[in-house]
Amino acid sequence: MMPPVKTHYALDGPAGAPVVTLSHPLGATHAVWDAQFRALTPRYRTLAYDVRGHGRSDAPPGPWTLEQLAGDTVALLDALGIAATHFVGLSMGGLIGMTLALAHPGRVLSLVLCDTTASYGEALRPMWEERIRITETAGMAEAMIDKTMDIWFSPAFRRDRKDAVDRVADMLRGTDPRAYAAAVRAIGFVDLLPRIGAIRCPTLVVVGEDDPGTTPAMARAIHERIAGSRLLTLPGARHCSVVERADRFNPALLGFLDGIRVPSAGDGARR
Repeated sequence: MMPPVKTHYALDGPAGAPVVTLSHPLGATHAVWDAQFRALTPRYRTLAYDVRGHGRSDAPPGPWTLEQLAGDTVALLDALGIAATHFVGLSMGGLIGMTLALAHPGRVLSLVLCDTTASYGEALRPMWEERIRITETAGMAEAMIDKTMDIWFSPAFRRDRKDAVDRVADMLRGTDPRAYAAAVRAIGFVDLLPRIGAIRCPTLVVVGEDDPGTTPAMARAIHERIAGSRLLTLPGARHCSVVERADRFNPALLGFLDGIRVPSAGDGARR
């Protein structure tokens, strides 16, 4: 049975190898993970997917909840016969990963939580409310996209890697504004901090040194609450640190995953 929400995905890598699932940030698509997908597939079965309302996945009417976004992931894993997976989430994807690990701990072998937070807090509520207002009245406005790119990438990266920045900006331009607003309502006002101490799987918390969106302090708050977690700070990077510092992130990701001793959990594990 296919998931109730049709989810677009890419899946590659050795059959029978442990599965790594990649979940993208708000307004992007699974293509934001292309560098990681290439790095992982030689030895991991790698799944990258478009969250509902993004890319080529279905966009059911909102409002949505974070639990629904995590539920879509479970439905996709079930449809692909994947019993358990390492889960790597960036920003919104990290919130989905924490929710998934809390609701379905047996499905998550490990977590890599990149430039994310367990709670944006009241201070950022006006920002999210403004994003909802803009997208519902003016669509994916260029001013908002440019401001987002300023949060996601350092000035040096925006200057020197304009091609990479433009590619991500185009993902935002292509996002259904109603879906964007529905996703903001799902992630912008939640507080998982009181709950994430229950997460027991191996966890790596990653943050860009200069991330103004989900700050190093927010990353430390996650790290301090998940027992045994590791914290990695990527120098000079902003919110989309896995793109900006893929040179540092990819080896750290592979080293973390390679150090986890788990049975192979490839396709067909669930019958």
